[in-house]
Amino acid sequence: MATILGIETSCDETSAAVVVDGRTVRSNVIASQVDLHAKYGGVVPEIASRAHIERLDSVIAEALDKANCSRDDIDAIAVTSRPGLVGSLLIGVTGAKTLAWAWNKPLVAVDHVRAHVVSPAIDIEETPWPCVGLVVSGGHTSLYRVTDLETIDLLGQTTDDAAGEAFDKVATILELPYPGGPHIDRLAKTGDASRVRFPRTMLSPDSLDFSFSGLKTAVLYHVHGPGKTSGGLEKLTEQEIADIAASFQAAVVDVLVRKTMRALDATGLDSVALSGGVAANSGLRAGLQEACDKRGARFYAAPMSYCMDNGAMIAALGHDEFMQNRLADLTLDAAPR
Repeated sequence: MATILGIETSCDETSAAVVVDGRTVRSNVIASQVDLHAKYGGVVPEIASRAHIERLDSVIAEALDKANCSRDDIDAIAVTSRPGLVGSLLIGVTGAKTLAWAWNKPLVAVDHVRAHVVSPAIDIEETPWPCVGLVVSGGHTSLYRVTDLETIDLLGQTTDDAAGEAFDKVATILELPYPGGPHIDRLAKTGDASRVRFPRTMLSPDSLDFSFSGLKTAVLYHVHGPGKTSGGLEKLTEQEIADIAASFQAAVVDVLVRKTMRALDATGLDSVALSGGVAANSGLRAGLQEACDKRGARFYAAPMSYCMDNGAMIAALGHDEFMQNRLADLTLDAAPR
């Protein structure tokens, strides 16, 4: 059993966590930057990296304090080294390397997306593996065959916009606040999802890849008119806007669910694990649960507190890397792709 300090700074959350044995979370501190980026309608990389510099030390100190442990109790330091915004990654990697050197602790490099894959296993006794893992966030929409923590194979991914990115862009079209996902999810609850039949891009019959750029454009033209990018929103009632939000969300969920069931068919597996920021979407969680129930498959979703980028998932996967002696050294660098 090992105690891991996990550090996450891949985008716009500064997070640190203390996790024991890869499962038990002693602390998970997240400093969100939503307020800093909201007026720009998206993440500004320079602002994100500066905020990480300002917040990382205090976030790590708070995580240790909440876990009631000191550096002497830490067996290794795990940090996100890829993928992400290069400036943001560099802050976390540099901080982790500094602590590893100063504290004389092993250093573990963690892949941010793979950490999302394992997050549904945090704080539960059973493991979802082997399973189909669906990671849905602002930067990633990917399907994986997860045999175990050492064997995570990519099955399909987005060819353009990620699902979370599409949510944010459609929220901008509807003039909803940033980040768009939670606001569309809230608005969709009051809308009629059958009011507008937006396209479902499934690509080829056996494809496990995703494409959401066409759906985003379909919403744009539905709101403003064919070929137009402005002038239509003010003509819509609040109910019509809610109907558009519900119809858009239904289209995204439909594609994600159908592709995930297609992945179950292709792999012969009977378990699904959902993670990533968009995993907090109520429609997606309900849709996948219903589809899995119909075919007798098990469904696991990351706890809501571990859907967004967080240090707990970095420490959880970092624990396995540490136990397998897959360590990094002080030459570790950020790898944005």
